[in-house]
Amino acid sequence: MNRTTGDHDGVRGGDGGRGDGDGRDRDEAGRARSARPRDGLGRPLPYGAEGVPRQPEGVVRGPEETVREAQRLLDAGMPFHAHEVFEDAWKSGPESERDLWQGLAQLAVGLTHAARGNVTGGARLLRRGADRLAGGSPAPDTYGIDVGGLVTWARELADRTEGGGRGGAVPDAATEAPRLRPGRLQ
Repeated sequence: MNRTTGDHDGVRGGDGGRGDGDGRDRDEAGRARSARPRDGLGRPLPYGAEGVPRQPEGVVRGPEETVREAQRLLDAGMPFHAHEVFEDAWKSGPESERDLWQGLAQLAVGLTHAARGNVTGGARLLRRGADRLAGGSPAPDTYGIDVGGLVTWARELADRTEGGGRGGAVPDAATEAPRLRPGRLQ
């Protein structure tokens, strides 16, 4: 299950020798985890297919490293992976920064869903992330992140993808990737 959105990976059925016999893949600690390869948007691929390496979970990074790594992944068209970087930041960072990192994770997941073709769900998550960021908890320039610009970007992308009820346009994750720090090298 995706920790931010609650979405399941879509993996069901037997473990094919990859798990512990309960029908789900398990990691070395016994936690459920799909061993299926993933594409750049985090979608499961068939076993044996070549996928994109997963982001390791539970990595503690400083804010600067978090922003750099997330921007690298966003620029590469991998917002699903960027959301995992933001998720690690809100789980390991101070409570006072939780809304910042959760809001950024929601923006990345929103872009992921929209790029996968789920324009309604993507728009909903983009707006939810924008609302969290606009709620005033993170300072507008925390770590040089352009919170106001990201709020505007997310709301505009949500409106474009939904198409005002006329059928949405599926965005390209790499070309629509936001700049976390506009005007600065990441």
